[in-house]
Amino acid sequence: MPIQKVDKIWMDGRLVDWDDANVHVLTHSLHYGCGVFEGIRAYEAAGGPAVFRLTDHIERLFDSAKVYLIDIPYTVAQVVDAVKETIRANGLSSCYIRPIAFLGYGEMGLNPLPCPVSVAVAVWPWGSYLGEEGLRRGVRLKISSWQRHDPNAVPVAAKGTGMYANSSMAKVEALKAGYDEAVLLSPQGYVSECTGENLFVVKKGRILTPPTSAGALEGITQDAVSTIATDLGFEVAEANLLRTDLYLAEEAFLTGTAAEVVPIRSVDDRVIGDPGPVTRQVQEVFFATVRGEVDRYKDWLEYV
Repeated sequence: MPIQKVDKIWMDGRLVDWDDANVHVLTHSLHYGCGVFEGIRAYEAAGGPAVFRLTDHIERLFDSAKVYLIDIPYTVAQVVDAVKETIRANGLSSCYIRPIAFLGYGEMGLNPLPCPVSVAVAVWPWGSYLGEEGLRRGVRLKISSWQRHDPNAVPVAAKGTGMYANSSMAKVEALKAGYDEAVLLSPQGYVSECTGENLFVVKKGRILTPPTSAGALEGITQDAVSTIATDLGFEVAEANLLRTDLYLAEEAFLTGTAAEVVPIRSVDDRVIGDPGPVTRQVQEVFFATVRGEVDRYKDWLEYV
């Protein structure tokens, strides 16, 4: 989905014009993929634009940076304020938000430690990542031939920029084969996650999601949906899942900031079916929550 240009991007402490938000071709992270980022959404709510779990996302950005030994030259509160400032500057009622910390120009080579650290925040209007039809009727998935990273090869607990080459390869493979999304397995053969989303299955009334030990990134939307489902009375648990657990699921769905909550229609042409009642309940409460309509979860929203 093409990026829709807006007016301003926050870069290293100041707002700059969209077209001037550039970096040098010898920027270290461009060459070696050493950077960290987040995906966040702001929703139109009765009290104005509301960012979903903003501080949680920025804290995860800092956690990722710690894993990569990237010293972000701002506090969590300053980056939170930068996000709000950028949304206000562009006059957006809802948007996707991309904070990124990366290693800038000035050093080259595999030692990243001397490199300057830059931080930027961009926002733009963006619809559902897997499409409105996917939200309604579900998406078709394919088990990828590409494995999810081994956690001792790269740190899967961090949201690192270069690591997503793995996800891109899996995504392209799935799209070229006629599917909407890919599922990556761990080196041990367990279901890990999709290319940018966590995954849930419903089996015998229980809702199961892969653990971080299977290589899945600990998702913030995943955590919110687990809480919502528990409060709806469902049993939610982490469990190692095989690909056949996906084939035989009663229901299945994806969660992620970009994707939101999306039903899974089939996996490897094994039909799961139309979105089921559990998925629909969770999806309905989630979207009401992000619009500020559920008092129980109002603390998840930070108004601009």
